[in-house]
Amino acid sequence: MCKKLRMAGPQNAELLSFRRTFTLLIVLIVLPSAGLSGFGVVAIVNERAAVEKRLESVWASRLDTVERELLTALSAETQVRTLEPMLVLQRQGLQLTDTGFTLIDGEVQSSDPHIATAVKAMGPELASVPARPVVFSVTSPQGTYLLAAMKDGPRVVGAQVSAVAMEQLLETLGTPVTPAGEEGRFLLVPVKRETAPEGVLARLVSGVSEAKEAALGPRELAGVALPPPMQDFRLVVQATGEDPVAKASTRNRVVYSVLLGLFYVTLTLGVLYTGRTLYREAKLSRLKTDFVSLVSHELRTPLTSIRMFIEMLALGRVKDQQEMQTVLDLLMKETARLSGMIESVLDWSRIESGKKEYRKERLAAATLVDAAVSAFKAQHLHEPTDLTVTLEPTPNEVEIDLAAISGALLNLLQNAWKYSKDDKHIDLRVHRDDEFVVFEVEDHGVGIPRRDQKRIFDRFYRVDTLLTRDTEGSGLGLSIAQRIVQAHDGWISVESEPGRGSTFRIHLPVAS
Repeated sequence: MCKKLRMAGPQNAELLSFRRTFTLLIVLIVLPSAGLSGFGVVAIVNERAAVEKRLESVWASRLDTVERELLTALSAETQVRTLEPMLVLQRQGLQLTDTGFTLIDGEVQSSDPHIATAVKAMGPELASVPARPVVFSVTSPQGTYLLAAMKDGPRVVGAQVSAVAMEQLLETLGTPVTPAGEEGRFLLVPVKRETAPEGVLARLVSGVSEAKEAALGPRELAGVALPPPMQDFRLVVQATGEDPVAKASTRNRVVYSVLLGLFYVTLTLGVLYTGRTLYREAKLSRLKTDFVSLVSHELRTPLTSIRMFIEMLALGRVKDQQEMQTVLDLLMKETARLSGMIESVLDWSRIESGKKEYRKERLAAATLVDAAVSAFKAQHLHEPTDLTVTLEPTPNEVEIDLAAISGALLNLLQNAWKYSKDDKHIDLRVHRDDEFVVFEVEDHGVGIPRRDQKRIFDRFYRVDTLLTRDTEGSGLGLSIAQRIVQAHDGWISVESEPGRGSTFRIHLPVAS
C-alpha cells in the first residue's frame, strides 16, 4: 500500500509559524508574569502580618524610651512622705500611691485584705528593703499588685501604686514620643502566667476566651517586660481609635490589588495585541506571497502573448496586411496591459513609501469626469459598454491632481465593468453634498457581501467569489484609489448588496 505525502503549503506553514511564535510568547511572557502575580497575591495575603511587624518595630523603640523614663520617675524624682498607715509617693504634684500598709515583726496592717495577704507572703524579703522607696511587683492568688515600700525604723511602710496615677504618668511620659496623627495608650498590664488547663474541654474554653479577648479588646501594638523587681508587669502600648494595622493593611491591599489588576489588564491587552499583530503580519506575509505569485502570473500572460506575436512576425508567418494589423493591435493591447500592471505596482510602492507627489490644480468636476470617461472608453473600444453620465447643472470645482484622481475614478469604472455579468450598464453621477462634490459609480453586478465591504480597501485583498476568481486583478486598485483620495482630504464609501450591484462614492472637498 502506498501512502501519498502532502507538502505543507505556504498558508499552512505561516499558520504553524504563527502558532509557534504565539506559543513562545506565552511561555516567555505569560508564565513568568503569572509567577510574578503569584508572588503579588502572596504579598497581599501576608500584608497584615508585615504591617504588624513594622508597627511593632516602631512602637518597640518608643516603649524603650518610655520604660527608661518610667523607672527614673519611680525612683530619683519621687518625693516621699509618710502618712499613717501608708507611704505617700508624689511626682510633680501627682500622688502615685493610694492603699497603704505597714509591716512590724511579721504582722501586716492594711485596709485591703488582699494586699495584706500578698505583703505577708513576702514578709522576709520586705524586711531587707532600704530606707528609700522601692517599687516592686508581687503576685498572689488574689491578683498581681504594684507596691512601693521603704524601711522606717523597726517597721516597713508601703502602699499600692495607684493604677489611675500610673496611667496619668504614662500618658505624660508617652506624649513626647508619640508623633501627631498616631494614637496609642501606654499602660502596665500584669504578666499572664501560662498554666495549661486540664482536659480537652478546659483547653478549648481557654482558647476561645483568649481569642475573644484579643478580638474584642484593643489591639496591642507592642510590649516589653519590666525588669526586676517589677517583673510581674509588662509595659505595653495599645491602639486607640481605628486599628492602625487594619487601616494600613487594608490600604496597602487595595493599592496592591489595583496594581495587580492593572498588571493583569495590561498583560492581557499586550498579549492580545501582540497576538493580533503577529496574526496580521503572518496574514500580510501570505497576502504578499500571493500577490507576488499573482503578479508573476499576470505578467507572464501578456509577456507570453507578446513573445508569441513577435515570433510570428519574426518567422514571417503573417503575410496578409490585415493580419499584420491585427497582430500589431494585439501587441499594443498586451503592451498597454503590461504597462498598466507595472504602473499600478509602482504607484502602490510610491504611495506606501510616501514618495508620491501630487500636482493639484483647480478644475471643474466635469473635466475630471471627461478624463476618466475618455480613458475608460479607450480601454473598451471593441467591447460593449453602457455608461450613463449625469452631472448637476450647478458648476462645481475641486482642487486635485487630475491624473491621480481620474485614475482613482477610472479604477471604480473598471471594477464596475469587470464585476458585472451580463448587465454591463454603469451609472456615473456627480452632485454636490454640502461642502463636498460626490462622484457616484453604480453598477448592477454581483455585489459585495457586508463582511467584505470594510476589507476591500485593504492591500492585496479581493472578495472571494466565482466571478472574482476568473477576473484579472491584483487587489491593489481600491487601496491605491483610497490613498489617493485621502491625500486630497476626501474619502471613498461603498453601498452594496450581493446580487444587486454596488455603488462607490468618491467625496472630494469643494475648492475654496
